[in-house]
Amino acid sequence: MARTDTMPADAEMRRQIRPVICYPDEGLPQPDLALYRSARVGARKVEEVTVPPREARSFRVPAGHFFRITSIKGPQVGDLNLWNASDLSERFFSGKTRALHGTHVSEGDRLWSCLPYLRPMATVIEDTLSWYGTDPYGGRVHDVIGTRCDPYTHRLLSGGTYHHCCHSNLTRALAVETGRPLQEVEPLVHDVLNVFMCTGFTPDTGQYFMKASPVRPGDYLEFLAEIDLLGALSACPGGDCSSEHSSDAAACHPLLVEIFEPAPGSLAGWSPAAVNAYDRSHGAG
Repeated sequence: MARTDTMPADAEMRRQIRPVICYPDEGLPQPDLALYRSARVGARKVEEVTVPPREARSFRVPAGHFFRITSIKGPQVGDLNLWNASDLSERFFSGKTRALHGTHVSEGDRLWSCLPYLRPMATVIEDTLSWYGTDPYGGRVHDVIGTRCDPYTHRLLSGGTYHHCCHSNLTRALAVETGRPLQEVEPLVHDVLNVFMCTGFTPDTGQYFMKASPVRPGDYLEFLAEIDLLGALSACPGGDCSSEHSSDAAACHPLLVEIFEPAPGSLAGWSPAAVNAYDRSHGAG
């Protein structure tokens, strides 16, 4: 068979073809950020959960409540999972969130759930790291491209065993929350929102990179829950992810999750997000 990987005469012309956005967002329903932020002003804190370093903790957020993730003692990255609180088969879909909003999320972006539900689970309403933008290496903050550090990849690459990867942390937290065995809940743990993590792709090799997070004590990322949520957050063993993860080498710090209840009537006109309207017939009938 003839090789087809030789450079064609029009190679440069092919490279110069302009890209097309896969999912134009003009038709994407937009959140009413002004309403959300107004309601947040009068909201009262009803619960808080501290996530210890190299561990994960779960939390619940009723629809229409706010939740804030804060770095409280030092630069620390967190790996976030979200589920529908009453149906764990509906969970955060990082790939579709990435396709709709880009590789990193910030104010006004939403975290979308998996198929066949495909609805917003949470909306980012405040981001104290929005100033960071894109750095000279192409790095940005709060990514939906990394999958979470896990003991399987660690074993594959190093031959070692490490039990406090974010995947394991989230698995333990979900098992405790649900009272179910680790092996039963592990398949429900999914790709994450890397809160505060600064990442990108190298321009020459296209490899996923991480660098020191710009997060400072007091920085936070805040959301409105668009449906009833069960969340789990892992304080990554990589700390600020400036050097390595999947070990105890990095300095790690706790994270704080706070839940806020809006004042009655402050979200007038808002309602929980509805499941996607596609009829699921798939052209079969």
